[in-house]
Amino acid sequence: MTDPTDAADVIDHAVGLMPGMPLFAARRLRAAAIAGTQASHDALLREPVPGLSTADRLRVAVFCCEAAGAGELAGHYRALLGAQADAPAAAGPAMRHWAGLLTTDPRRGDRAALQALRTAGLADAAIVALAQLVAFLSCQTRVVAGLRALRAAAGARTAADATTHGGPHVTAAAASSAKAPSSPGAAQASAAVAAPVIRRNGFTNETLQWRSWLQPVALAEATPLQLQVLDESHAQARTSQYYLTLVHQPLMLRHRSAAYNAIMYANGGAPRAERELAAMVVSVSNGCVYCTSVHAQRYAQLARRHDTVEQVFADPATAGSSERERAVARFARAVTLQPAALGAPEIEALRACGIGDEEAIDLLHAAAIFGWANRLMHNLGEPVHPAQG
Repeated sequence: MTDPTDAADVIDHAVGLMPGMPLFAARRLRAAAIAGTQASHDALLREPVPGLSTADRLRVAVFCCEAAGAGELAGHYRALLGAQADAPAAAGPAMRHWAGLLTTDPRRGDRAALQALRTAGLADAAIVALAQLVAFLSCQTRVVAGLRALRAAAGARTAADATTHGGPHVTAAAASSAKAPSSPGAAQASAAVAAPVIRRNGFTNETLQWRSWLQPVALAEATPLQLQVLDESHAQARTSQYYLTLVHQPLMLRHRSAAYNAIMYANGGAPRAERELAAMVVSVSNGCVYCTSVHAQRYAQLARRHDTVEQVFADPATAGSSERERAVARFARAVTLQPAALGAPEIEALRACGIGDEEAIDLLHAAAIFGWANRLMHNLGEPVHPAQG
C-alpha cells in the first residue's frame, strides 16, 4: 500500500495547484521552502516519539485543522488516520485542549497549560513533538488559505479581463518596476543601527534572552545527530535554551530550520525588510514578546528607520509608513487572525501596490512561518528582559 505521505506536495494538493498554473510556477521560486515544509510534514508523522503515537498525532492534526476551518487538510489527515489502529492515549484530552489553545489563540498558552501535559503523562521530548506538530499545522493551514485566496483572485481578475478586455493582473515580473526600494544587502544590513529603545504595550525592541519551561537537552547527553543539527541550526545553538529544547526532536528541528531560512533569507521576491515587517506584525498579533524584539531589530536594520516599529507596537492594524507597508501589515495580520476569511480585499490591496504572485507568496510564507515560530517561543518558554538577568 502506498504511504499517503509520499504523495505530491500536500499544500499543492489542498489548493489544487498543478504544473502549468502560474501560481504553481510562482510558488517554485521558494523550492527549498516547499521541500522543508513537506519534509516537516513527513517527519512530524513518521518519526518515532515515545509516548506519542502516529495515530495520536493524526488525531491532533484533524482536530487542529477542523478548528482552523481547513477542511481539505482535515480530510488529508483523516485519511491518514484511517490506516492507524492504535487506541487513543490517555493523554488525548489534555493534548487536544492544549492544541486547541495554540490553534485558536496562542496568547492563551502559558506555563500552567504546558504543565498540564506533563501531568497527563507526556515527557518533555513528546511535548516538543506535539508543539512542533501544532505549530506546523498553524503554518500549513495559513499557507493553504493564502494560496487559495491568491488563486481565487487570479481567477476573478482573469474573468474580469476577459469581459472588459483590460490588461492582465499584475505578475511578479510586471511588479518589479513598481517594487519598493530594495533593502540593503546582507553586509550592510548586518551593520549596527543606532536604535532608540522602544517599549509599548508590553513589547520592546531591546535584546532579550529566552528561558525554557521544559528541560533542555544536556550537551553531555546529546546524540551525534542532535549535536549535528544544533551546529546546522545556529552558531550559538549549543548555548541556546531554545535550540536545546527543540533538539529533543532533531529531524523536526532540521526541516523546520530549512523552511525558515528559505523563507526569511533567500534572495529575490519580496524585499527582506517587508518579510521582517510581516514577522513583526504576526508576533505582536500573537503576543510573542521575544519574536517581536528580534524582528523589530531586523526590520530596523534593513529599513534603516524605526517609525514603523513604533506603529506596529501601537497597533498592527494601522501600522505602516507607506501604502505598500500598510498593505503588507494588514495582509500579515489577516493571515494571522482570520486565515479562513482571506479573500479578494487583502489580495487586491497587495496588487494595488504592485505586489505580484512571487512577492505575495513570500509575504504569505513569512506570516505563516511566524505562526509556527510564535507557537514555539511563546508556548514553550518565556522572554527574559535585561533587568531580570
